[in-house]
Amino acid sequence: MTSIEDRTGVAGGASGADPSEVLREIEQRVLWLATAIVHHANRVRPNPSGLKVGGHQASSASMVTIMTALWFEHLRSGDRVSVKPHASPVLHAINYLLGELDERYLTTLREYGGLQSYPSRSKDPDPVDYSTGSVGIGATAPIWGALARRYVTSLGADPGTGRQYSLVGDAELDEGACWEAILDPMVAELGEVVWIVDLNRQSLDRVVPNIGTPRLQGMFDAAGWQVLTVKYGRLLEKLFTRPGGPALRRRIDEMPNPEYQRLLRCTPAQLRERLPGDDAELAGLVAELDDATLHAAIRNLGGHDLAALGDAFAEIDDSRPTVIFAYTVKGYGLASEGHPQNHSSLLTTEQMEQLGGAVGASVDDPWARFPAGSAAARLCSSVGARLRREPVVRGAVTRIPADIGRTPSGTATTQAALGRALLDLTRSAPDAARRVVTLCPDVSSSTNLGGWVNKVGVWSARERVDWFADDPETILHWRERPTGQHLELGIAETNLVGLLGELGATWSRWGEPLLPIGVLYDPFVERALEPWSFGIYAGGQSILVGTPSGVSLAPEGGAHQSISTPSVGLEQPGCISYDPAFAIDVEWTLLASLARLGRPDGTSAYLRLSTRPVDQTLAAVPTDPAARERRRRQVVAGAYPLRRATQDGRAVAPALTIAAMGAVVPEALAAAERLEGLGTPTDVVCVTSAGLLFDAQQARGGRGDAEAWILDAAFPARRATPLVTVLDGHPHTLAFLAGINQVRAAHLGVSRFGQSGDLDDVYRHHGLDAGTIVSAGLDLTA
Repeated sequence: MTSIEDRTGVAGGASGADPSEVLREIEQRVLWLATAIVHHANRVRPNPSGLKVGGHQASSASMVTIMTALWFEHLRSGDRVSVKPHASPVLHAINYLLGELDERYLTTLREYGGLQSYPSRSKDPDPVDYSTGSVGIGATAPIWGALARRYVTSLGADPGTGRQYSLVGDAELDEGACWEAILDPMVAELGEVVWIVDLNRQSLDRVVPNIGTPRLQGMFDAAGWQVLTVKYGRLLEKLFTRPGGPALRRRIDEMPNPEYQRLLRCTPAQLRERLPGDDAELAGLVAELDDATLHAAIRNLGGHDLAALGDAFAEIDDSRPTVIFAYTVKGYGLASEGHPQNHSSLLTTEQMEQLGGAVGASVDDPWARFPAGSAAARLCSSVGARLRREPVVRGAVTRIPADIGRTPSGTATTQAALGRALLDLTRSAPDAARRVVTLCPDVSSSTNLGGWVNKVGVWSARERVDWFADDPETILHWRERPTGQHLELGIAETNLVGLLGELGATWSRWGEPLLPIGVLYDPFVERALEPWSFGIYAGGQSILVGTPSGVSLAPEGGAHQSISTPSVGLEQPGCISYDPAFAIDVEWTLLASLARLGRPDGTSAYLRLSTRPVDQTLAAVPTDPAARERRRRQVVAGAYPLRRATQDGRAVAPALTIAAMGAVVPEALAAAERLEGLGTPTDVVCVTSAGLLFDAQQARGGRGDAEAWILDAAFPARRATPLVTVLDGHPHTLAFLAGINQVRAAHLGVSRFGQSGDLDDVYRHHGLDAGTIVSAGLDLTA
């Protein structure tokens, strides 16, 4: 077992400094700084609006000892840490002491341009390894970060080694995202993953009646994790060896959480009355203790004992993931400690002055550093040097071709076009294709990725035997090897997008850009949206493909027919959404989306694909190279004119425009033919991205910096007519198009739960059929 001196590198020597006391001094200063950061934001900084600023002094206090022990004793530069959201002030306090945060930011918590409410990798001015704030998502991110680093290594890169720590609040374990990740079979092999659970037994509103720690420990153990527990500190452990000690241990172990929390708020006299109960032996031990010892003992939990934590960290087995349950007190060391409603409570100025007196700090000079040359200052300097990382050297972004050059023919689906385009990429741009990594939640074959998987193989840290390699009836070959490019998790969309986000962040973490593509059923995009959105916020650039989509999946019925995903894609920040109608549109938008990944100015993408077979000649792809390139640019920019109005075979000015998106474009073309026969010449515009068109319209009005040329190309003012919009999704998605030229409009789409049936019946039910489009057009032009 290593000593604190060994772990910190601080020796007493001539200075006479006790390493444990130096670490304790730093712990106290971290507590002060974290508390003062919140105090200044709420009680010192002017607040003209009167809105609550907020912050979490108590939640931070429960993590101070854990984070001090981790950073100042055990952490190495190659390690990464995800800090629980409400402990962000502790992270900033530590970064300040290590020289990684300028003092001017300490007064800016939750201020515009200042320290963020929760750790933010993209917005905070100091080092933050993982963005947290969305409960459960930040906790699991290091798991996916570990997998992403291993995958990068398999490409021949050297991202280094190191542990991946998650500092997790015990209430965070209520989130299903945690257990989805913990239970995935792939996770049991990640020995670099370490979770430290801040077991303070409080949630936002109350003391949790029964955490059920043994049950949680058993669940982690059953998933293959090493389980360590740091329950008591050295004072209590020493008392347990004295006469009456076993009774004291039994009493604390067996009492309900609320009773224990109430003891934390008791005076020594009250403790002497409440703690022993009817146990005479325990009463004898309590009677022997002075007030100070009794007061300290009842709150002497392992999560606040630097030595006990250090011993636990030294026991970590790097051959499997580890969870450490560290018992703590919420608000430890503060006037609010243990109070059931202390989650967002703030110390008064008087209480801050008392805290400063206890820890050797001052309200008048809250940001004072340790004296130069002191043992604490030397330790901060040496730890800062040890943890400092070299700047990331970003590798060159792989060139992605804009057009592979193939023109699809016959009948095809946009879903199948995805797999086809990926296979074409392996031949036309093998260097780019090698950077592609695909993910699925157990739906590779049903989303037409089988050919791609057979071509590139399945990624695994080590080669595994394919027992069905010689089975002639096996179509999808599951060849698992370190060079594979497809990862498949269980049926858990949160896991899929969590890993997708981390694979999409390798360009900024280790300078190795990847091209990650996640494929899942479109009805479940909304289930995955929140963690995927959080990954984008944290800098992860990726492509999410939802397929099959819409009521075009007619036989499946309402449970598998997505309605609102087109508008979700339009509204998601940091993402460009596409709903292509033809195979060539899939290829062009996919290639454009890949080209935007892995770069400081990059963006993610969402592609919504369909299983509806469509005659590819309807795309009328120009044969002239210049005209083809013009079409490609328009497809990627959001829309293109697919059919111009004619009368008796001659081009004429339109009386109506149909703007259609995705799977229903054939119905729009059929309706235009019928309308022409009725004397209403009709233009058809194929919309590929509602979001890009909306951005263009905003830019035209001086709101945003998108390029507006696509509006003139697809909806020129000289051809402005009444407008019918139609898509296999909620009609409001395209309703804004009427504002481009200020025209009358009718908007068709899906606003009810779906029905099972064949395509014609389902389209008629929702008013997506050619007849309904014709009727809407005639109403507008009557």
